[in-house]
Amino acid sequence: MSNRLALFGCPIFDGEAFQSRRALLIEQDHVTAIVAETEIPAGHVTHRFSSGFLAPGLVDLQVNGGGGIMLNDKPTVAGIRSICEAHLEFGTTAILPTLITSPPTLIDRAILAAQTAIAEGISGCIGLHVEGPHFNMVRKGAHDPNLIRPMLDSDVSRLARANLPTLMTTLAPEIVSADQIAALTLTDVIVSLGHSDCTFQQAGNAADQGARCATHLFNAMSGLGNRQPGLVGAALEDGRLFAGLIADGHHVDPATMSIALRAKAGPGRIFLVSDAMSLVGTELTEFQLDGRLIRRANGKLTLEDGTLAGADIALIDAVRFVAGKMGIDKAEALRMASLYPAMAIGRSHEIGRLGPGTRADLIHLSDGLEVQGVWQSGRLHTQHQASFVH
Repeated sequence: MSNRLALFGCPIFDGEAFQSRRALLIEQDHVTAIVAETEIPAGHVTHRFSSGFLAPGLVDLQVNGGGGIMLNDKPTVAGIRSICEAHLEFGTTAILPTLITSPPTLIDRAILAAQTAIAEGISGCIGLHVEGPHFNMVRKGAHDPNLIRPMLDSDVSRLARANLPTLMTTLAPEIVSADQIAALTLTDVIVSLGHSDCTFQQAGNAADQGARCATHLFNAMSGLGNRQPGLVGAALEDGRLFAGLIADGHHVDPATMSIALRAKAGPGRIFLVSDAMSLVGTELTEFQLDGRLIRRANGKLTLEDGTLAGADIALIDAVRFVAGKMGIDKAEALRMASLYPAMAIGRSHEIGRLGPGTRADLIHLSDGLEVQGVWQSGRLHTQHQASFVH
């Protein structure tokens, strides 16, 4: 069978704009071109769609778990594979498995697992996100306070030598020194600011040292005040910073999201994250996090005291929320879950859009943004074999 595919018959969202009456050409694991439907070259297996549209696979930079598994509980290649597979079903083709505040030994295991997963070609894993443990205790959220601690030189070395294509770490800039942030960014570690009570100036200083993101905007961070803009103010005003956003209707009020989207200075953008826990893709109603029970009810996950503990969504749910509940333009909602996160980690030449040379990660969506088909590295996910006409 030919390893060349031509997908056509429906609009193609290439990550920036919709194109009509065009065909997406794929060879092996990458896109070769987008051409007129009348110009499909010979030798391509054709798949024609009668409805919906094609779009880049979703890119999720904060994925704590899925398929019944938390990375914290199973920091292994098998654990990463299961998490990636769980999110693939929902159209997320590239993820940063995320390790929640942990001791050094567990961080070492997660780094090794991510290195091995990438070396073995585990589809969907593009690196690792180490969230914590260098946080401000007053903004700990659901993270275990017994594990939160200052950053040591050994912690900097551990992350700097990880040798992953993408390594993101969330830290509080008032807890970590400017020299430590600079040392991390000089080795291409993506520093994201979060779980922080920092001032606007401290956040700006961190950006001066190369910090590039803010983790789950509004949640577990100093808020926007009339005289103290805080981390929220810095994330919105400083164009150097991208900002992740959990759009589930529980973590951030839709009105607040709308204000933030209008206020955000570029070129840094607001992108969507799932902050998904192990329950994604399962019917489970509870799980354990660091020995603490987390319950699933009414679309949210909470500790016994009501503290939100991650989100009960896949990334496509966030896309539907901002497009359906908030009235965000469909193209912009999709950019927030594909192009913008890829830009935040410097990989938009490879993922998050569709064009010559990009990885052939794409989804077929209905007009209502329901996942109809998923391709990863040019291969159709087996759960969606009936996505096309022929």
